[in-house]
Amino acid sequence: MRGVNYLKLVSAVLIAGCVSTEGTMKIKGKVIDEITRVEIPGREIIVEALLEGNNKTVSVDAGNFSTDSSGCFTYKLSKVKDARNYNFFFVGDSEYASVTKRISLFDLKTNAGYLNFSLNKLVDLTIDIRKTSKTTFRDTLYLTWKSDETDFRTLYPYNVQNFGSTGNTFGLVPGLGLRWIDGNVHSAVKTKVYSDKITRLHWELVRNKKRMEFTETIMCKRDVPNFVYFTY
Repeated sequence: MRGVNYLKLVSAVLIAGCVSTEGTMKIKGKVIDEITRVEIPGREIIVEALLEGNNKTVSVDAGNFSTDSSGCFTYKLSKVKDARNYNFFFVGDSEYASVTKRISLFDLKTNAGYLNFSLNKLVDLTIDIRKTSKTTFRDTLYLTWKSDETDFRTLYPYNVQNFGSTGNTFGLVPGLGLRWIDGNVHSAVKTKVYSDKITRLHWELVRNKKRMEFTETIMCKRDVPNFVYFTY
């Protein structure tokens, strides 16, 4: 996750060599947890200026910094000529997912001395899947989920432990999600979702040439393990 973020930063730096800056702008603010409102220390932030033209948007490096031990920051941001909007990219980790927040130049100037950003905390979620039917064969099960409307493929890396692997085929199918075919299925999908936000899990089961859909809506709590069980 961090490797992709740094690659993005390097690309922006290379582009920045061909653009002009108009001095710097001093910005101050803090980063807080959206629910508890507590400041978040050591949060790395990458800023990109957005240049519009020829029906496309080009991002240009404008700086990077981190919040201090109290969750606050003070920084001299490069003002990129002709940039009307700036992206503040918050580098993700196991506590908070990566997210980009766009601010117009007008709002940036207006609130330069008291910028406040809020982030959603991540919590552990385990999805336990078991096939108990002994009378059906060639079952195919698909699983996808979204947390606060963010797709599982982009929210946080997942790990699948297949305990009952006898005779079953597992994999990720683009556009359809995680898939188990046939066999003795007992799997645990371990991932992270947003705390105190709606997470929707969606299963599709193909059995005897019939497709059945199941949806479960949950809200995971912070600081405790969260579990969902699906048996078919």
